[in-house]
Amino acid sequence: VQLVESGGELVQAGGSLRLSCVASGRAFRSYTMAWFRQAPGKEREFVAAIRGGNGSTYYADSVKGRFTISRDNAKNTVYLQMNSLEPADTAVYYCAARFPHTVEYRKVSAYDYWGQGTLVTVSS
Repeated sequence: VQLVESGGELVQAGGSLRLSCVASGRAFRSYTMAWFRQAPGKEREFVAAIRGGNGSTYYADSVKGRFTISRDNAKNTVYLQMNSLEPADTAVYYCAARFPHTVEYRKVSAYDYWGQGTLVTVSS
């Protein structure tokens, strides 16, 4: 599985962005897809995930109510809609995939496939 992210850019605080991640492979609809982020000098952290099959979604507390993860299985694409952006959201955002789903979906080590990342910068 190959993952390619896009959509990162410079945005002002309070603004919105939508990130996209296109996946290769025919089994996309079965994969758990996730977004992680890594700020300078910090560890990579979980942002959101969406299961294959039932489409259940999961969020980090820091983004709950502001970010929305979704997927379009026909396009092999997962999205991250980010609203009310804050300077603390500045990071490289990574798309990740795994199969099957795991209760450890918040862990970096749980994912087999990663994209190259896309930079989101939120100015104050």
